[in-house]
Amino acid sequence: MTSTERRIQTLLRQAGTARSRDLVAAGITRSQLSRMVAAGQLVRVARGLYAMPGYQSGEHGALVAVAKRAPGVVFCLLTALRIHELTTQAPFEVWIAIGNKDHPPRLDYPPLRTVRFSDAALAAGVESHRVDGAEVRVTSVAKTVADCFKFRNKIGLDVALEALREARRAKKASADELWRYAKINRVTNVMRPYLEAVA
Repeated sequence: MTSTERRIQTLLRQAGTARSRDLVAAGITRSQLSRMVAAGQLVRVARGLYAMPGYQSGEHGALVAVAKRAPGVVFCLLTALRIHELTTQAPFEVWIAIGNKDHPPRLDYPPLRTVRFSDAALAAGVESHRVDGAEVRVTSVAKTVADCFKFRNKIGLDVALEALREARRAKKASADELWRYAKINRVTNVMRPYLEAVA
């Protein structure tokens, strides 16, 4: 085994997956990368994303794939609810937030559901989480609940209500936090009766 191959294996053992540009930066050429895949020394997880043979992505493997291919994305709505364990639903699409003028990332896997946020709404309430060895950006619990009310026409009012109830029951978001993000999202009138009911 060459020193380059050892470096790549060390990198992949630490991170689980790596983008092709990271592997190139580690000293492998694109032709070596292709040969290693053909020889079964690497597996292509998604376009431009590689792992060691036998790599098992965790429950959030699709999120890791998105986060590594499009590092600036913010996971939101149903995907954020899943990360925060506020829903029993397992969405087949990965929900991401982008700015009103941003271009959505083009990935062949996993399927993405893109939602456009204003600059203020996109910047507010974003947290970093470590998921399956990768750093991902996700809306906070309170922001996610407010987003669910804002986009209730896309996800359903029942999902928004379940998220609100679960967030309050599990004490993951205070009424003040929920109210703050309701103001940012301009959904105070929509959320008020439900907030009062679960307060």
